[in-house]
Amino acid sequence: MSVPDYQKFMLPLLKCLTDGEVHSLREIYDTLAEQFQLTEEDLTEVLPSGKQSKFKNRVGWARTYLKKAGLLQTINRGEFQITDTGLEVLSNNPAGINSKYLERFSSFLEFKNKSQKSLSNKEAIEPEEESVKTPKEILNPAI
Repeated sequence: MSVPDYQKFMLPLLKCLTDGEVHSLREIYDTLAEQFQLTEEDLTEVLPSGKQSKFKNRVGWARTYLKKAGLLQTINRGEFQITDTGLEVLSNNPAGINSKYLERFSSFLEFKNKSQKSLSNKEAIEPEEESVKTPKEILNPAI
């Protein structure tokens, strides 16, 4: 299996935190890698920049988007915890969480609008491309 896009990590990542405890990034990586049955090759595949693994990058973007929506919070560097809003989302048993789903949260919309304004001087992004690639993957060819 290849590394899923960052949106496919959102719901499983949030579910990793359902116990309300503080979890390390290492725990989250291990749990998600096992859940998605990723191989060592999948885990070590790097982005075109060669600076980061695709897996860690995509989990990182999923984490960032969930945080910007207020569903999880950073406790210390590399330590995360679900918020009451995140628990409420999970209590509704969503089939999935993606960027479109997160748009129901005002804090996420603010983040998204700021991000889009900063991209206004760059090339327009195709909607389907935006939905499956991380922002870094979208901008990489332009760099």
